[in-house]
Amino acid sequence: MAIEDPMRARPRPTAGGVTVAVLLTLAAFLFILPFLYMLSTSLKTVGETIIRVNPFPFHPEFWPSVPQWVNYATAWTTANFSLFFRNSIITAALTVAGLMFTSALAAYAFAKIRFAGSRLVFSIFIATLVIPESVYLIPNFILITRLGWYDTLAGLTVPFMASAFSIFLLRQFFAQLPNELLESARMDGAGHPRLLLSVVLPLSAPPLFTVAFLAFVGSWNSLQWPLVATQTMRWRPITVGLATFVTEAGPQNQLRMAGAMISVLPVVLAYFFAQKQFTEAIARSGIKG
Repeated sequence: MAIEDPMRARPRPTAGGVTVAVLLTLAAFLFILPFLYMLSTSLKTVGETIIRVNPFPFHPEFWPSVPQWVNYATAWTTANFSLFFRNSIITAALTVAGLMFTSALAAYAFAKIRFAGSRLVFSIFIATLVIPESVYLIPNFILITRLGWYDTLAGLTVPFMASAFSIFLLRQFFAQLPNELLESARMDGAGHPRLLLSVVLPLSAPPLFTVAFLAFVGSWNSLQWPLVATQTMRWRPITVGLATFVTEAGPQNQLRMAGAMISVLPVVLAYFFAQKQFTEAIARSGIKG
């Protein structure tokens, strides 16, 4: 029996495939270029931010002659990032936890429980996605003010503990799970809470990671709402601290870029940890439902 040569089994690259690869590589380079510029500038001295300037990362003057890691320590202490960092972590954690709770319950109800008007209610939920976020600004502000949540942690988190997109994403994934699995567990006496906790959620790690990641990024990058919903620095997140620091730092671009790197690093790390689940959930949840 002849053994097939594995080298012959590999498909040859086509001109179209090579073109797509080149275009994607170029696009990736263009997207990462501002991040590289921010990193290089954050490690320069004040003089190098003026003298050693070049737009190409392959040029020696794009990078500092000697990395100035002290810029990060200076930015951290000068901008009081420890307070803002703590506020952002607490706010993001509570927002993600609340959003995961409400989205999982609502998505399970829409996907696996038949009740009168379920399709209509779900359609109304989806219709809210076309409403700009700025439209919710005044109603949310009036709500937290009347509830006594102005300038509190609840005012920063509770209004964002529900999301139509998160419910939609989880519902699309839950609907693809075989009903036979739920019927088997139901025959063993499992109710809806147990079905959700023991069957549905363990099989839905990718979309759950995606919902958590998107909620984390949205909470971490929020700037407009914290400025509206707070008056003091007690619970203001790192975005507000960075905006204030950028204004106060003036012409010291190396410190401004160091502060920006500090604020964006948690989001970058979160994406690297969740990128596999993120892409898998988007690919599988949008196919049918």
